[in-house]
Amino acid sequence: MTHLPPPAEELRLLDTELRQLDARRALLLARRAWLITALRPPVAPPPPPPPVRRPETTAPRVQNVLLVLGGTLLTIAAIAFTLVSWGRMGIAGRALVLGAVTLAALGSPVLLLRHRLRSTAEAVAGLGFALTVLDVYALHEVALPDTNGLGYAAIASALLAALWTAYGLALGGTRRPAGEAAAPARLTLRLPLPTALAAAQLPLILWAAVTSSAPVMTGALLVTAALDTAVALRVPVRSVCLVAAVGAYGLGGWGSLAAGWLSWTATGPSAVARAAALLLFAAAIALAAAWRLPDTNVATWVASAGGLLAVAALGGVPRSSLPGEWTVPGYLVCAVAVLAAVRTRLPEPMRRGLALAAASVQAVAVVWAMPPVAVALLGPVARVERVWTGAPSTAREAVTTVGVPWPPYAATAPLVLVVVATVLAVAVRGTEWHPRATIGASALVWAAALVLPAALDLPYWAGMSTQGLTIVAALACVARSAEPRPVLFLPALVSSVSLACLSLAAEGTTLGVLAALTVLFAAVSGHSRLAPVAALTYATALACAVGASLGWQSPYIALLVLLVPVVAALLAVRLAGSPARVPVEVTGAVAGLLAVGLAVPDPPLLALVLALCAVIAAGTAVREDRRPAGYAATALFVLAAWVRLACWGVGSVEAYTLPVTVPALLVGAFGRRKDPLTSSWTAYGAGLSVTLVPSLLTAWIDPDWPRPLLLGVAALAVTLVGARHRLRAPLVLGGGVLALDALHELAPYLVQMAGALPRWVPPALAGLVLLALGATYEQRIRDARRVRDVLGRMR
Repeated sequence: MTHLPPPAEELRLLDTELRQLDARRALLLARRAWLITALRPPVAPPPPPPPVRRPETTAPRVQNVLLVLGGTLLTIAAIAFTLVSWGRMGIAGRALVLGAVTLAALGSPVLLLRHRLRSTAEAVAGLGFALTVLDVYALHEVALPDTNGLGYAAIASALLAALWTAYGLALGGTRRPAGEAAAPARLTLRLPLPTALAAAQLPLILWAAVTSSAPVMTGALLVTAALDTAVALRVPVRSVCLVAAVGAYGLGGWGSLAAGWLSWTATGPSAVARAAALLLFAAAIALAAAWRLPDTNVATWVASAGGLLAVAALGGVPRSSLPGEWTVPGYLVCAVAVLAAVRTRLPEPMRRGLALAAASVQAVAVVWAMPPVAVALLGPVARVERVWTGAPSTAREAVTTVGVPWPPYAATAPLVLVVVATVLAVAVRGTEWHPRATIGASALVWAAALVLPAALDLPYWAGMSTQGLTIVAALACVARSAEPRPVLFLPALVSSVSLACLSLAAEGTTLGVLAALTVLFAAVSGHSRLAPVAALTYATALACAVGASLGWQSPYIALLVLLVPVVAALLAVRLAGSPARVPVEVTGAVAGLLAVGLAVPDPPLLALVLALCAVIAAGTAVREDRRPAGYAATALFVLAAWVRLACWGVGSVEAYTLPVTVPALLVGAFGRRKDPLTSSWTAYGAGLSVTLVPSLLTAWIDPDWPRPLLLGVAALAVTLVGARHRLRAPLVLGGGVLALDALHELAPYLVQMAGALPRWVPPALAGLVLLALGATYEQRIRDARRVRDVLGRMR
């Protein structure tokens, strides 16, 4: 009996069979395609095409080279004829030859243009222009030999410029009428008009050279530059615009520099007025060009140059009548006036250019005012070498004790800084640059306040008060700020350092200033991460100053300094999670090191200071996240014990260290049994160090043998215990002490053996070691290459 599955199951079986058939068919088709490809004979690739030789240059370039070379040779021949063969001919012959050649050279381009030989016509026209110059020279030599050469050259260049302009316009293109759109275009010459413009640069300059007057020459340069600017902006011919632009930039820059030099060196009112007029004329040319220039970037830079010229012109007028220290403020006021023009309805490129010019002048003014600020800031540092030698009479005397002279122009430096700060605060108001400008303005005002007492030569107490008020104002801004502002805190910190150095002149002033700085920075400790550090630093300085004021020796002053680490440790507990906690702890640690350094001259007090530092470190290690401070506490306690034992002159240190070692080891063993994850250094490090290290130091200076022997036995036992139980602390401490003890005992024999050996033995041994190392290194390289070759042959 045949079993028929349900329809759904039968459909599933059919689909499965069909998928298997499709997969088998695809496999067979792929195999068939591979067999056809394998049986097909290989087709040879087509041979590469033969190389084609290409000409190294184009026909138009060859043509231009030939024409330029031919015109140059003809010009040279004409010059040689004029200079050499001129005297062999009469007047009529000379005139006939030059006139005929010149007319032929200037008339030939007309025929050449009709035959559409433009390049040849350009070359012949250039020859004609050179002949006209020779005609002018010949005319001067024959008919007008006694005239002034510069004046004649000025007139001749003007006439040649007019002649070449007319010639170029005569051979120029004509406008095509509206109804003659199909008429062929007429060829024109490109050379005459640029050449005429180049010749037009000379007349005014040569005429001014005749007068031998610097203002006249400067005016001629600027007038020529103005004409070039007008041509460059209004004439659409590209070649003419290029020549005009070169003349405008070159002659305009030359004339502007000359006018600036005249303004700087002018002494009388008339000379100052002439120089100012020339600078204003140059500024007008630049601003007019910036108004019409289509390129916005170029227009911005040209307008910037015009603004600088205007500032130089306006600032040079009062400079001649004011004292020298008011020179920079005068130019700065003119720059502010130029900046006011930015608010008018000028094109955007001109506004940017004028703003750039004003900003450049302000930057130069700030740089000019920086030397007095540097002297006022760094001068008080010299007071560190002369503590409590007496207060100076004035603030200027207080900052110039380093031997650096006070700048003579510093009286107006605060005014310059305040003016620039005001401009920064007002000019960019309401823009995206306002926050940065506010920071810059604040820095400039701070610099002005820093240099003001010395600039005005105020009394010493007035200078101190001014700096103190500056610090209070800066810290008040920091306290009122909603978020941390390091930019506001930094001036306060720098001013506080300068004020602290200034206060070193008198004892009472030092104590009062350091106490005030400590309180001020402590008051804003919640608003800046550096404020607690500054407060602790000034507290440390105050402790040293108080101890010195009481006449204490440095070891006793160290006890006062230890109050700072205590405060730092307590403050770090309150600053948990704050970024200021680590800087506070580092400051406390540095103060502790200072206390240790101060106590070094008195060993008993040094032991006390070390013990107190250990107590502070142990108190810090109570916190969960500062457990590593326990290592420092242990080391400090051990070091304090060693110093105390040395002070007592104890010979048998084991009598004092073993009673500490045994309980410490028992406590460590109990702790490891309670918590198996406790490190052996934590459990046994302190206990073993208390005995092993002092005994090792004593054994090194002990001439007898029992102590080193007993110490070696004990160290060996500790090492074996550490190796048996795999404990790092006993293994390292015991092994290190054992090695050092053995070295101490064998040192005399090693010295004797070294003295008995010849001197060549140590170098020979070193050479053998190096050879052995080199051979081993080479063997390893060879083995690595062999393995690489074996792996490379594997498939």
